[in-house]
Amino acid sequence: MSAGLAGPAGASAPPVNRGAMVPRPWFSSAPIEGALPAAPELAPWERAARRRRQALMLSIGAATALATSVLVHTQGGWATPGLPLMLQCLHLSLFVLLFAWVSAGCVTAVMGFWVQLRGDRHALSAHSAGNGPISADARTALVMPICNEDVTTVFAGLRASCESLAAAGALRLFDVYILSDSSDPECRTAELAAWAELREQFAGQGRIHYRWRQRRVKKKAGNVADFCRRWGRNYRYMVVLDADSVMSGDCLLTLVRLMEAHPRAGILQAANQVCGHETLHARAQQFASRVTGRLFAAGMQYWQLGEAHYWGHNAIIRVEPFMKHCALAPLHGKDIMSHDFVEAALMRRAGYQVWLVHDLVGSYEQQPPHLLAELQRDRRWCQGNLQNLRLVAEPGLHSVHRAMLVTGALSYFTAPLWLLYVCLGALLWNVGGNDAFHPFTPEGTLAPGVLALWVGTIGMLTLPRVLSVGAVLLRGEQGQYGGALKLLGSSAVEAVMALLQAPLRMVAHSIFCLVAVTGISLEWKSPPRAAEDVSWKEAFAAFGRPGLAALAVALVLAVLRPSTLLWIAPIALPLMLAAPITVLTSRARLGARVRQIGLLLIPEESRTPTVLRHAWAYGQQSRSLPGWADMLKNRHLLALACQAMGRRDTGRGLRAHVRDLHLSRIAMLPGALHSMAANERMRFLSEPGHLLRLSQLKAA
Repeated sequence: MSAGLAGPAGASAPPVNRGAMVPRPWFSSAPIEGALPAAPELAPWERAARRRRQALMLSIGAATALATSVLVHTQGGWATPGLPLMLQCLHLSLFVLLFAWVSAGCVTAVMGFWVQLRGDRHALSAHSAGNGPISADARTALVMPICNEDVTTVFAGLRASCESLAAAGALRLFDVYILSDSSDPECRTAELAAWAELREQFAGQGRIHYRWRQRRVKKKAGNVADFCRRWGRNYRYMVVLDADSVMSGDCLLTLVRLMEAHPRAGILQAANQVCGHETLHARAQQFASRVTGRLFAAGMQYWQLGEAHYWGHNAIIRVEPFMKHCALAPLHGKDIMSHDFVEAALMRRAGYQVWLVHDLVGSYEQQPPHLLAELQRDRRWCQGNLQNLRLVAEPGLHSVHRAMLVTGALSYFTAPLWLLYVCLGALLWNVGGNDAFHPFTPEGTLAPGVLALWVGTIGMLTLPRVLSVGAVLLRGEQGQYGGALKLLGSSAVEAVMALLQAPLRMVAHSIFCLVAVTGISLEWKSPPRAAEDVSWKEAFAAFGRPGLAALAVALVLAVLRPSTLLWIAPIALPLMLAAPITVLTSRARLGARVRQIGLLLIPEESRTPTVLRHAWAYGQQSRSLPGWADMLKNRHLLALACQAMGRRDTGRGLRAHVRDLHLSRIAMLPGALHSMAANERMRFLSEPGHLLRLSQLKAA
């Protein structure tokens, strides 16, 4: 479809209804045009949020002050002036920051425990949506941006979601848009075929469109913005999906009803349940997300309320203010990478609320199948969150969203800080940076102060898991996890895996932060949607050098100062075993065995919702989608590819002359058609006239 085309845009998309989405320059002090006027007085939820945030900060400050005083007392004094004193001060500063970070997570978990047991009258709840009819003018677009994804997985989830809407009698209220940025001709051909099947299945029940961008700029955020400029004016709301998203019809309808009931809401984020993979790594992450993650979601909602996160998918957005206020200008010459946090901050700055609906069920996504895929995803997230840190000084942002930008960066930057903290501790221990520090008593046991710090830190790290299991038991939900004993066993297995994988994530995130700070460019590819075993070669390529470095450091310390091994063992041992840990946790067969004995179960497996059961069944169907060569022989698919691009006049000018020469060369050289480069195939897919001529050469 040509960028400047007006009117009908081919069989794959409706007529373009052009609208503006102009980014506001960063750090501008001009008034926000079109923002909602402030209410004459604070709403009850805003007053409650202020009290809760004050309680959060006081709790973090008190816990950190107490722990710091214990550490200072344990050290028994200050190091000698000069370098030892500087190292001790740096070590103490790192302790304060890292303990405050741990405390924040612990206090948030306590808040979530309270909400899960007692509820929250100020929260936006799915139960308040009701079941009333939805107005016909509340048109909603279901938007799925994709880029070189596994076509079977993508369309299996989308098909199941559409079926769920149709079963609820509501598919007519939604228009579906598949927004492709794919650069692989085989993938794009398969997308066209899968879209045609989906459209035919729901013919007469809903409108399912397919759009391929020729100018693929700004990745997913640019794709959604392109949709808004072309068709955003047709809709009051849009629900943004990820390539692995599955949402039930009831969940989608509840989001629309909540939006209709709260006109000052700009974004409503559903709390997603993670499920869909069988590998041991994915099963542990699914269990943790379902048990502990749900506790944190409730805790974050407790102090965020109407100024919450947006995670970039499985959320409903009010289109008009999004187009007015959430366009993203380049930041210091570079595109915004982690757009979701920024869009939430801009929506709130314009006066609209952003809510996390933590009790809404029916929103699902997949976890990366293994640790390497998770870290591949984290590379971009890390770079994007560190980039967003520059926007903390953006005028007009709410203090909560400024804090979110900081915590988003700290969620990755704490990794190198932990690593530095451990290294500094080992250094001070070995060089005598503080001669008054005696971690052991004459009897060989840990000194009371050191023991108290260890117990306190470990307690704050484990308390969220204890509270999450307690909440499940107190709510009587243990049967969904295989029973109380299976729930406890699953929690123990997940905790051990988290303990083993934490140093691996810490080292990887430290490298990502170093790369991001130094400005080295990182290419991003979507993590695999299908579960594939990690080979030993891949695991050693990823973790071989960190493992050897940890072994070398341990050997040196064993010779020079054996007592230091206690300090570095929690990090060094998992790093030495990183390759086996990565390989074994990537095995789907091992994950299946764990499931057979009833461990790491989640409610979606004990009683699978219909929409998920259908999505998984469609994703496992063994069928081959047509590729590039098949399209040239299939008249129906060929016509579909031509219609999808709309009217394009490429039969004249220099481009036409170059294509004529290329077609002549293909006709004369045997095998030239099959050896055509991928970028050439994509060019023909974008030019209907030349694509038809190419198919005639194939037929001849």
